[in-house]
Amino acid sequence: MTTFPGSPRLLRGGLVLLDLDSETVQRIIVMQYNPATLQRQLQVQGAGGDGGDRLEALRLTGPPVETYQLEAEIDAADQLEFPDISSHRSTVEYGILPQLAALETLIYPSSSRIRLNNQLATAGTLELMPMETPLTLFVWSKSRVLPVRITDFSVTEEAYDPNLNPLRAKVSLSLRVLSGNDLNYDHFGSSLYRSYHQQQEQLARQAPSATLDRLGIGGLL
Repeated sequence: MTTFPGSPRLLRGGLVLLDLDSETVQRIIVMQYNPATLQRQLQVQGAGGDGGDRLEALRLTGPPVETYQLEAEIDAADQLEFPDISSHRSTVEYGILPQLAALETLIYPSSSRIRLNNQLATAGTLELMPMETPLTLFVWSKSRVLPVRITDFSVTEEAYDPNLNPLRAKVSLSLRVLSGNDLNYDHFGSSLYRSYHQQQEQLARQAPSATLDRLGIGGLL
């Protein structure tokens, strides 16, 4: 990375974990290196469907189902180069296990909640609700702050220290954006999604316009 004073500041993508009960940020995970590519897929939610009612052909039941796929790299080289810095000492002892654990525990229910549910079941509680995790936000610039659910997670560890602690890894993540169809209207995540939706509409209005002549036709009728 260049140290030229006039070089622009490089923003990082990452994940934010929110505790909705206390409305506080539990954890911020910043990507060590931004992925070179980001794959997005939008699945249209149409009312008619293939071969459906012709009166429904132009109707939408809601926003598209949007998914992201990305690969994040984690490398201990920068921290091991300066092992005496206090913030790097855990890397000396554990390699990149703490960074991997911070990501992996996003898809675990908390151990305290599991213990509480076991106590409630032992006490004779008839029905236990599925355990709710904090809200995960995917942040990719100020224009994309999205509530998401991690749907797929895989890790490829590529190097180890003498104690078999991983020193380099690639983490593949699949994220499903949670829209208003997934959350209650007054849910904080739903509010964030509506802001994203409105921002998309504002950006669309800034796209260059064209005339029918550019398509080789003079009119539609």
